[in-house]
This record gives sequence, structure tokens and C-alpha cells, in this order.
Amino acid sequence: MDGSEQPRQEKYVETARDRRIANALLLFFVIVVVGGGIWLANAMFEQRQLDDCLAQGGRNCAPAIEAPAR
Repeated sequence: MDGSEQPRQEKYVETARDRRIANALLLFFVIVVVGGGIWLANAMFEQRQLDDCLAQGGRNCAPAIEAPAR
């Protein structure tokens, strides 16, 4: 090496496209986690209402299941 050679650049440089892709994936992940949390909270609330109804000796506590039309 006599000093005239340029050092190889092996360091990764993040581009704007890479940041957009990472942000989109992160946004998708956050939406999935928040949606799952909301679904779980609703399921727990409905289950608690059913448990309260049954604990009080109620009948027909579960919501009615509609038969499909023929």
C-alpha cells in the first residue's frame, strides 16, 4: 500500500428506502399488536359478563345463535 489506494467501504449506509420499509413493517407490527389487544380485551369483557350472569343463576346468558336461512 503506497497510500494511493482507496480503502474499501464495507460499512452499511442506510438509505431512505430502507427506512421507509422498516417503518412500514414496524407500523404493521404495532397495528397487529394493538388490534390483538383490543380483541383480547373485548373477549375478556364478554366472558366476564357471561360469568357474572351464570354466577347469579341466570338462564339464557349466552347470546342467541341464529340458524342460517334455508
